[in-house]
Amino acid sequence: MTILIDDPIWPAHGRLWAHLVSDNNLDELHDFASRNAIPIRAFDLDHYDVPEDALPRLIAAGAHHVGGKELTRRLIASGLRVRARDRRH
Repeated sequence: MTILIDDPIWPAHGRLWAHLVSDNNLDELHDFASRNAIPIRAFDLDHYDVPEDALPRLIAAGAHHVGGKELTRRLIASGLRVRARDRRH
């Protein structure tokens, strides 16, 4: 079981954001987020959106920094990926 975080390249609300995911299960992801003060409101069906300034802290806590393509590949392989067309935003 691994928690992964990608590069903060997604602009929103005047900041850059990264994605935090699990390559195994959502319980692991929620536990990691909770232990590291990431609010549940940051959860978006299969990932947490986390601000750029949280990356060093999350990596120090054990998240593995990977590129966006690797994060997506591993999220799909885990079976946890929610496709864009299946999102109701």
